[in-house]
Amino acid sequence: MSESKIQFKRLDAKCIGTDTIVFRLEDGARVKVKMDLERAGVAIDYKNPDGTPHYQIGPSVKVTVIPSEKSYYLPKSSLKKIASKKTKDIPFIR
Repeated sequence: MSESKIQFKRLDAKCIGTDTIVFRLEDGARVKVKMDLERAGVAIDYKNPDGTPHYQIGPSVKVTVIPSEKSYYLPKSSLKKIASKKTKDIPFIR
């Protein structure tokens, strides 16, 4: 027997305010959490038991940790590739 399906109308979503929250950890590191909606919809042929619209939301969360020392490593071979390109100097964060 086939399960009945609920039809949804896709909704466009616009961020109001900032989409990123930054936390500072005790050791000085920062954690950036960026939120977005991959999908948002409202049911066309279904309501919640109390009569309100039924929404389906697909969130997207991106977490970035920035260590307090702000340094990173690259293999020496990649520096040769960067230096061979004719680009402006990119500042190194340390």
